[in-house]
Amino acid sequence: MNANNKVGSLTEKQEMDIRIMDGNEAAASVAYRCTDVIGIYPITPSSAMSEYCEEWTNLKIKNFRGTIPSIYEMQSEAGAAGLVHGALTAGSLATSFTSSQGLLLMIPNMYKIAGELTSFVLHVAARTVATHALSIFGDHSDVMAVRQTGFAMLSSDNCQQAHDFALIAHAATLKSRIPFVHFFDGFRTSHELNHVQYIHDNVIAEMLETNAVVQNFQRRLTPDAPTLRGSSQNPDTYFQAREAVNQYYDGCPDIVADMMDKFGELTQRHYKPFVYFGDDKATDIIVIMGSAVSTVKQTVASLLKQNRKVGVLCVHLFRPFSVKHCLNAMPSTVQNIAVLDRTKEPGAVGEPLYLDITSAIARNWKTHHSTPQPTIFGGRYGLSSKEFAPRHVVSVFTALELGTIFHDFTIGITDDVTNLSLPLIHDNLKYDDTKLRALFYGLGSDGTVGANKNTIKIVGADSPWFTQGYFVYDSKKSGGMTTSHLRFNSSPLIRLTLLMRQTSLVVINLAY
Repeated sequence: MNANNKVGSLTEKQEMDIRIMDGNEAAASVAYRCTDVIGIYPITPSSAMSEYCEEWTNLKIKNFRGTIPSIYEMQSEAGAAGLVHGALTAGSLATSFTSSQGLLLMIPNMYKIAGELTSFVLHVAARTVATHALSIFGDHSDVMAVRQTGFAMLSSDNCQQAHDFALIAHAATLKSRIPFVHFFDGFRTSHELNHVQYIHDNVIAEMLETNAVVQNFQRRLTPDAPTLRGSSQNPDTYFQAREAVNQYYDGCPDIVADMMDKFGELTQRHYKPFVYFGDDKATDIIVIMGSAVSTVKQTVASLLKQNRKVGVLCVHLFRPFSVKHCLNAMPSTVQNIAVLDRTKEPGAVGEPLYLDITSAIARNWKTHHSTPQPTIFGGRYGLSSKEFAPRHVVSVFTALELGTIFHDFTIGITDDVTNLSLPLIHDNLKYDDTKLRALFYGLGSDGTVGANKNTIKIVGADSPWFTQGYFVYDSKKSGGMTTSHLRFNSSPLIRLTLLMRQTSLVVINLAY
């Protein structure tokens, strides 16, 4: 569903089969119907994906092949990874869901699954990995910890993409034999309620071609067709065998692009591994991935009205990193780039996305563009769901334009220890033309969040209005302050922007 699509009535919404769901349900509804075996172990904020699958299994809902997936809850995420590894080895289509420390427990099996070129998709609601403290909230520190395993990594920005990219990942893994981590931001996307144009089984069947499924089954470990797998190798052969996978990874980005094109033909929702939004002759751009993409896009749209030469490069396919797709998407006029990572790698020259962009431009800029190579700066934002709003985006662009930006900057906090934070620029830009916005304040367990979720679902389902809800609460939950952000509009709402200072905002305080 494109952001510009207009749906003028409730009937039109129903005919398009637009449903209200959060990011977890959006991803799980596709994953469930694409697989035979699901190994689970709950961990916040991905637990709901497993819960949905258990519910659908109990209701005997079938997958796209007409069978009911088997679901098993193990003793840990390591057990869940071992279970799906075994199921995959037997020729089944399998999946799992996890976050944070749970993902780290799966790493040993992930190396094996990738090393054996096994088709598989792991859906991750990205969450902070515990370091000096535990946090249940979202950033990319967990998925960045597995980028060496050999898994491809596909990033969704919002609920609709969580739904769509889940299918694209399942299709691409069958075609490429590279296993995928499909991830989206914990809470920011996993728990946001929004309208999603539903993918039906006939589209899934078109994307998951019969020949690819059959070939996957034929690669199973069986005495009927004996093969050697998981052997021990000595220095005389290991290196050569490890390099033999190069051709699979070299071809994977084009396969993902092909699957995105095929998906676009079937649904009219079109995607690319890297997507650029902004001025075609921009001099200053931001590179970013995840839910913050929508925040930057909204800000860029407003800055373009001031004739500022800015843009944003949205990264979807993070691994295998395709230099070709990345640089082809960038305007040749770019002079300064700010790469924003939602993770911190202490002691490194820069964070992962920054290092990849820097390497890609240093290696191949002249091959794709005849202009001088741009200057690249890396920074951090949004760790553990720290607020990232349009004013932060404006601050980054202003620093790029004025030449006051520096390496390893932070945005969204005041760093008075190492003094790495960019100064915050306050502006009066209009970012959001939503018809009605509301904030509901409450106390954990008082029913405010639940009531607002019902409001979003009722209004969204039984009226022509599009709705969006995002709910903020801390890890104490019961007794802590909750904030429900609600939006209502006549056209689709891609992302909630927290604009609490605008006068059109309705604020309702239910905390007595």
